[in-house]
Amino acid sequence: MSLSDDLWAALPMPALLVTTEDRISFANPAAETFFTASSKALAGCPVFDRLHIDAALDEVFDRVRRARAPLFINTVDVSVGARPPELCDIQIAPVMGEDDLVLLLITPRQIAGRLQKAGAARSSARSAIGMAEMLAHEIKNPLAGITGAAQLLSMSLTDGDLELTDLIVAETRRIVALLDQVEQFGNLRPPARRAANLHDLLDRTRKSAALGFAAHMRLREDYDPSLPAAFVDADQIQQVFLNLMKNAAEAAGPQGGTITVRTFYDHGLRVRRSDGTGAAVPLQVEVVDDGPGLPPDLVDVVFDPFVSGKENGTGLGLALVSKIVSEHDGLVAVESRPGRTAFRISLPIAPPDPE
Repeated sequence: MSLSDDLWAALPMPALLVTTEDRISFANPAAETFFTASSKALAGCPVFDRLHIDAALDEVFDRVRRARAPLFINTVDVSVGARPPELCDIQIAPVMGEDDLVLLLITPRQIAGRLQKAGAARSSARSAIGMAEMLAHEIKNPLAGITGAAQLLSMSLTDGDLELTDLIVAETRRIVALLDQVEQFGNLRPPARRAANLHDLLDRTRKSAALGFAAHMRLREDYDPSLPAAFVDADQIQQVFLNLMKNAAEAAGPQGGTITVRTFYDHGLRVRRSDGTGAAVPLQVEVVDDGPGLPPDLVDVVFDPFVSGKENGTGLGLALVSKIVSEHDGLVAVESRPGRTAFRISLPIAPPDPE
């Protein structure tokens, strides 16, 4: 393969190299995720057995090979396996110096818009977090004085006026709690990663949830007992699980519902590190609830700071989840519809013990 490995891995959309026999020669990491299969598993497969496109691509491949010029097909339905079709743009192009290969690039119509919105949102969020961190300490000091003054006043007030001082104390404590979360988000230490059993962490989280915020919920587990150890900071990943279960319990409301925690192995998932190298993240943990689902306009930005679908939410819980998982070289994703919201965490395997 003559393409630069770094460039190949950096492509955010699925890309395939296709031979003259219309068989897959190679797939980039985004394609592995798109097909939920590794490049090794895809290699040699007839491309049209794996990919269903509402267009006569066999003719297009022939034209590209003959003319040695790219062709574009906009707005076509593309489906993989049993997945519903997705509206995409298709680009087919010859590969310089490789006469027997053609590049097939699949761009879901929403990808460009999502990337642009996500970039703007992250930049804005980073600025907001930085400003909040600088102000948090300065704001907390006068709040402590206000709380103390209100408590002193309450000692000499009648019952009617006590309600007002109690309100002052409660609201200042709520603001302090929010500022503590901002400081926690900004001052998160780098993970101290070691081999850890994800099921042990999930069991501890589930027991804590059952005795507290999820006491009104039914908690189910669907574990893959063969799952190997993960390479994580146990305390930080347990905080991730705790935040996800708490969100699921709050989404259900007082009427309750079911939270299902599922683990499984997916050898096809990989993540691109900040240095451009790739890493496998085959260990999967899903926290699924049967609540009303996320508002559609929040699905793409739910991991951004200060974005919340809850009336009094701070919008920092899922942002912290995303930050922790990212610093573990992992992936976090969400799928949501009424009756089923699934948060999926993908983590790396622990390296072999040198002992």
